[in-house]
Amino acid sequence: MTAVDAVPVVFVHGTRFSAGQWSTQLAALRDEFPVAAVDLPGHGERSAQPWSLTAATEVIASAVDSLDRGPALVVGHSLGGYASLEFARHRPERLRGLVLAGASASTRGLRAAPYRWVARQVPRVPADRLTRWNDRLLRRLHPPEVVDATIRSGYAFHTLPAAWDEVIGRFDAGAMRHVKAPVLILNGEKDTVFRSDEAEFARAHPRARVELIPRARHLANFDAPDVFTDAVRRFARELAAGD
Repeated sequence: MTAVDAVPVVFVHGTRFSAGQWSTQLAALRDEFPVAAVDLPGHGERSAQPWSLTAATEVIASAVDSLDRGPALVVGHSLGGYASLEFARHRPERLRGLVLAGASASTRGLRAAPYRWVARQVPRVPADRLTRWNDRLLRRLHPPEVVDATIRSGYAFHTLPAAWDEVIGRFDAGAMRHVKAPVLILNGEKDTVFRSDEAEFARAHPRARVELIPRARHLANFDAPDVFTDAVRRFARELAAGD
């Protein structure tokens, strides 16, 4: 049973994935917190819905409202992290706290150009081939109980170009100034690309801190699920205590 004063937690998945990315975290936290995980537009059960950051913001807001416990801690990974920053800007009254996981790299400037190029190449590769590659990679790197829900949910390769076309050029550390709630920047130690500007992101917010998950890569919640979950749990408890 969740405590009456427990902070609700909404998880927002990364590129090409769906709510299944968070199956381990949901199972570990649901006894203490009201929890939910979303499918962003163009992903999972919303596969047919066109992508936009505006629509993503509405999806996150609906998930917060569905828990019916007031403002929520939003945990966003990668693409979901940038969507969560957009949510924080436009729906500050619904945000209790923010965890940015693998989403503290600027998407502006020349460094972002290769990612736009990669996103545009994805449609050139047959979706079934991309699916086989992703399935093999996840199964090789992670235990079944961590990745099976993600594999069963499938991948949103068709949405990747539109999603990253909108994100690239839009976010840098300045986005943190629009976040009115406390922030935990939670990165894998070895995620050198997507944590490249974490210090700037942290400095841009008066109530932000950085935590690194040792030896973890970009998919830190897969690489070290217990450590990732524990960091979210501690942060949620701090929010409930008013820290």
